[in-house]
Amino acid sequence: MIVRFGYVAMSTMVKNASPSQTMTVTNFNKLSDREAALRKLERIGAENLHNTLRLLFHNRAYDIRLYRFSSKLIPIIGHEMLMDWDPIPLLAKEFAAVGDYVKEHDMRVSFHPDHFTVLSTPKADILQKSMADLDIHVRMLEAMGLDEQARCNVHIGGSYGNKETSMERFLLQFEGLEPRIRRRITLENDDKTFNASETLKACESLKVPMVLDIHHHWVNNDGESAADLWPRIMETWKSTGLPPKIHVSSPKNDKEPRGHADYVNPADLVPFMRSIAANTPKLDVMIEAKMKDEALFHLMKDMRHVEGVTVLGQAAVKVLP
Repeated sequence: MIVRFGYVAMSTMVKNASPSQTMTVTNFNKLSDREAALRKLERIGAENLHNTLRLLFHNRAYDIRLYRFSSKLIPIIGHEMLMDWDPIPLLAKEFAAVGDYVKEHDMRVSFHPDHFTVLSTPKADILQKSMADLDIHVRMLEAMGLDEQARCNVHIGGSYGNKETSMERFLLQFEGLEPRIRRRITLENDDKTFNASETLKACESLKVPMVLDIHHHWVNNDGESAADLWPRIMETWKSTGLPPKIHVSSPKNDKEPRGHADYVNPADLVPFMRSIAANTPKLDVMIEAKMKDEALFHLMKDMRHVEGVTVLGQAAVKVLP
């Protein structure tokens, strides 16, 4: 099995290259000239996209083909006080430059909208905001010129006192998304509410690919192993033309098992990879450790000492069963 590794949004190695620079609503409101304030937001957005491109250059240098964009590329976009402001067309050149580089170097990219984007909500206003947020994410991918292999990953959401009803509501409200948005979505199991088995059932019902988070599964499961669920999870990816993708992180400590550690312990990943290697030709692994790309390189060094694992370049390995 060939495994590629990627990281999330920020680099701890490339200095002064944050793709998530922002302006708070409070600071925006302090500026007396609204047009000047909007231009400042646009400049920050342009710089975030420029820094994203710098990170892609960095990724290319180390042959990292898997990367998650920051959801904060454009500060406070979608806020209720800015509904008359649409910066995406104004930043067309910057978005296109990012997308062109992604396509030129065959990178797999995605977004993971923030936790307030929830489709299981019983509140109409939150649902409307969640749908609008997904639309913004998809519009950014479209502005990059990226096809539907570039995805947005979301969780099902909260249970709101009744898990079964919440799941039914999620399925119904998911179907209310525009088709162009639905086709971009992947669903991930979470660490507190909807576990891997439940998320998988939703994915099968909606015909949506599932991103398995093996850390979340460890702290929230029905007793089944991730390997037992894997054949069905892999099937959800069959029509996409993409390798299945998983998320990995190690627990911060025994007292905070849900928290993410700075680095990934190979022991939290290798047994799972071995268990699926015989029937999974390719796998993409998103590292969600606090040290970002540094954690990726740290893991690659550790992999050199793992039996049955062959390091292939700087961000990929071959795993034997």
